[in-house]
Amino acid sequence: MVCPVCGTRTEPIKTWNLVSPLPDAKGRITITVMGSFECPKCKHRWRGVVSKLKVGGSSIEVETGRGKKKVADEEVVREKPEIIELDLEDILSEEE
Repeated sequence: MVCPVCGTRTEPIKTWNLVSPLPDAKGRITITVMGSFECPKCKHRWRGVVSKLKVGGSSIEVETGRGKKKVADEEVVREKPEIIELDLEDILSEEE
């Protein structure tokens, strides 16, 4: 990210994630990576968006702070859940 005061390129000191509570129209959840910055030249401090990830459905979209978008389509493989069948009579007979 570039310092808004002097224009020096800086890296974040600290980062954290913000997760959107509601999905977008395509059913994807937006995860915003925020960062705290300090300019090494003028010592100006500010906070800003490092990147955004949109995850869900059949694609992953990444937006970086430089304005680039990368779209990665992935085949979503969902495994069938393991089915566990319990017989009530077996459970009651074990308790006796």
